[in-house]
Amino acid sequence: MACTPARASRSRSLRRGCRASPPARASRRPSRARRLPDAPSAAGGPQGPAPAHVADRLAAAVAARGSQIVLGLDPDPLRLWHGPAGGDAAAVAGAVEAHCRAVVDAVADAVVAVKPQVACFERLGAPGWAALAATVAHARDAGLFVLADAKRGDIDVSAAAYAQGFVGATPVQGGSLPGLGADAMTVAPYMGLDTLRSFAAVARPDAALFVLVRTSNPGAADLQDEPLARGGTVWEHVAGLVARLGAEHVGPESGLSDIAAVVGATQPRHLARARELAPQAIFLLPGVGAQGGRVEDLAPAFAPGRAAGLVTASRSIVRAHEQVGGSPAQAALAEAQRLREAAWALA
Repeated sequence: MACTPARASRSRSLRRGCRASPPARASRRPSRARRLPDAPSAAGGPQGPAPAHVADRLAAAVAARGSQIVLGLDPDPLRLWHGPAGGDAAAVAGAVEAHCRAVVDAVADAVVAVKPQVACFERLGAPGWAALAATVAHARDAGLFVLADAKRGDIDVSAAAYAQGFVGATPVQGGSLPGLGADAMTVAPYMGLDTLRSFAAVARPDAALFVLVRTSNPGAADLQDEPLARGGTVWEHVAGLVARLGAEHVGPESGLSDIAAVVGATQPRHLARARELAPQAIFLLPGVGAQGGRVEDLAPAFAPGRAAGLVTASRSIVRAHEQVGGSPAQAALAEAQRLREAAWALA
């Protein structure tokens, strides 16, 4: 029986408005999480609810926080801030959750979003999924946009079910069961546009999709850079699909669509072409830091505006103390602030 797309109501995170503030902000104690303040009206006062379109909400958050940085959460049970975790799945998942909470609290003032790598939680079984759900809720309570890095892709019925699980809700007799409650999820395009439409049918109007276009891993060239007989490469064709699907739902305030593109920071030579092919897409830019990408090389991504590019960093933030010493929280915040200032100045 086919799954029927549905969405759950949202009560936290970017559902709140935002107040514009300058990029440079005084740091807070790492243990304090913070919600987004109300957004300004044209007259300078609060205007109430955040914009309805997900891209407009994200753009408002970027402006309010003065940040385009996405905190990647890829928890390794052997490299947690509080020490290696052991025991059964429940014990390890509890340690992972505590670690992720501490990281979010440490850098919340310097980032606009959190990107939990779903596989790092799923490998711990049911307790791991519970830890993921708790981490998502904590990040949303801190006022952060949440991007579930799930990289799902399947036929239309299964795609809808995946979307219900991460950004929507599952219809049941008498109502619906909310999913994870993320604001967006990453998806794989290999099975075609019809599957992306199934993801989008569930995600819209409240959530976004981030489609893998030209990824940051070394083996991306094996498939994504392959030339097509009609011209261009595989990744360029995918970028065109992103633009086509995204053009159906563009935010009236930001001019950005709810279908975003993952374009690796490790190959900046592709950015200008990707931006030409998908001018309204938000770009998620992984690969900065541990994978060798540099913020300074990402200028084309920000051509439509500051919110058009999101720089994601995981290990370079979370493990910054391994390079510079000192408190993990202080080192992580310092690195997140450094990336934030570099990206803001570039954009």
